[in-house]
Amino acid sequence: MTQQALPARTARLGRPLGLTNRVEAVLLVLPGGVPASTRRPSPLAASAAQALARHAVGAAARVDAALTAHVLRPRYRGWNGDAAHLAADAAWALAEIDRRYGDVPVCLAGSGTGARAALRTAGHRLVAAVAALATWAPDGDSESVDHLADRQVLFVHGTDDEVCAPGASYRLAERAREVSPTVCRFEVHTERHTLRRYRTEVAALTADFALGALCARDFSRALADAFAAPPPLGLRMPLAAGFGTSR
Repeated sequence: MTQQALPARTARLGRPLGLTNRVEAVLLVLPGGVPASTRRPSPLAASAAQALARHAVGAAARVDAALTAHVLRPRYRGWNGDAAHLAADAAWALAEIDRRYGDVPVCLAGSGTGARAALRTAGHRLVAAVAALATWAPDGDSESVDHLADRQVLFVHGTDDEVCAPGASYRLAERAREVSPTVCRFEVHTERHTLRRYRTEVAALTADFALGALCARDFSRALADAFAAPPPLGLRMPLAAGFGTSR
């Protein structure tokens, strides 16, 4: 049987959000997808990624931090096995950011398959930090973590995630913590994959993390405590309802 050719598409960077006249740091948001599909990316996933980026640049503006954000527009909805299309698109996006802005620190933020792509491409020389939300980690016990040694990494996962196993992301975070002391993980109790009920808190935590990692702003007490706490405590920190509303 003749193998059907994939649709010819190209990845794109969404328009820049936040400061564009003095780009000193970049947040690159990678939307989530599904394990296998050559369909176009989900508009819902793109909308969620856009909301995360907008929250971060809004937080940056309030503290006069020079943060610019982009949302990746990937070619396909699926990860697609060894092709790892989303990771390849993330690598392209990092090269494009390098071309446009030069030597600026980057925080990768992704959800689901986007989180896996962020972690996999974090070895790029511009990447300083990774925010991995509801990480899809089917190979979490064998996924390489050595390239995270000099990175700051935040994991967030719902304890009732029915799509991406929270135990897999915990084991991945545990392995990452063995190579880097700046790895922490938050659990959102009784929350499912989309983290919908806590989307404001998750966005606030991600923004706090990105500003601390890229723009030399102080981390919130919750993040500072999570980084300081040894495993397993630092990898099972509860994300409190209302986080970020008073900052």
